[in-house]
Amino acid sequence: MKQLKLKPYIDAAPTWPEQGRVIMAQFDTETVVVYQAYRPAIGRHAAEHKQLGGPGFSFERMSWIKPGFLWTMHRSGWATKKDQESILAIWIKRSAFDELLAGAVPSLFDEKQYTSREAWQAAVDASEVRVQWDPDHDPHGMTLKRKTIQLGLRGDTLQHFAGEWIVQIEDISAFVREQSKYSRETDLLFIPDQKVYKLADRAVARRLGIDQG
Repeated sequence: MKQLKLKPYIDAAPTWPEQGRVIMAQFDTETVVVYQAYRPAIGRHAAEHKQLGGPGFSFERMSWIKPGFLWTMHRSGWATKKDQESILAIWIKRSAFDELLAGAVPSLFDEKQYTSREAWQAAVDASEVRVQWDPDHDPHGMTLKRKTIQLGLRGDTLQHFAGEWIVQIEDISAFVREQSKYSRETDLLFIPDQKVYKLADRAVARRLGIDQG
């Protein structure tokens, strides 16, 4: 059974890139950990059944996954925002994660990548994966220069992710709430140990504007 590898924030943060579009994640040769925040009922079902679904979970909506732990904490308010009280750490197949990146289309029009808005919209319509880059945040919510990635999934891709691509799910809400006490006293804060995720496919990295370090 896989477990999150933890590290003191004060030891981890100095090793991270300060800027650029960077995928920060915990991973091994087989899996990548991504995070999602849900209402408690969805979180309980996922932890019990080791897959997403059940009452309250919709396969008709786009579902966003985030490999960056601190970005998830920022968005969920350290598991305090309504319907985001349950934080899931989800180990998915590394091959599936790479497949998602290969098929991802920017959620916003990028004139450097597409010749026209019409061409971008056609790519959006043809893809079941969106990619979005947002400013990362430190533990107490300060905006950083580094950009972090999130991927939106829909359709058959979401179905695959919710079931067959998942290797393991862990409800880490209790850990998050415990560590939230130290979000402003970072000398005591522990977080998942993350490092730069480098894509083997350099063409995909260039297309998504990823800084590989």
